[in-house]
Amino acid sequence: MKGQMTEIEVEQFLDSKPGWIILSTIGADGFPHSVPLGYFRDDATIYLGCKDATQKVRNIEGNPKVSLCLESGSTMSDIKGVLLRGTATIVREPAERLSLHQLAARQRGVAEENLPQSVSEGSAYIKVSGYKVTSWNYGS
Repeated sequence: MKGQMTEIEVEQFLDSKPGWIILSTIGADGFPHSVPLGYFRDDATIYLGCKDATQKVRNIEGNPKVSLCLESGSTMSDIKGVLLRGTATIVREPAERLSLHQLAARQRGVAEENLPQSVSEGSAYIKVSGYKVTSWNYGS
């Protein structure tokens, strides 16, 4: 079916991880700031790992409204993607960061006995929730 994806198709597309997701924030100068990041999904929440005190983190602290864009395909006949517009928060608390780090590892197939037991100093997670989905699928 051409057009928008169903909610299940959106979740499957996000979970397929066809590439880096593009996080767009708004800087203090009012201009968009867009960067590619790795991500993972936990139900209706998207998490992005990053270094704390970077431009994207400062932008979110000033304006928590963000968008995430993920697309795949190389021609108009097979391009599909999603645009998620929601609210971001910064996760800095060590125990919560470790829990998220372990969740991401589990999703990558890491065995329980090999899960990370610490997080990098100066790391953070961007948590995006409450997002509105716009999707497209030009394939058949």
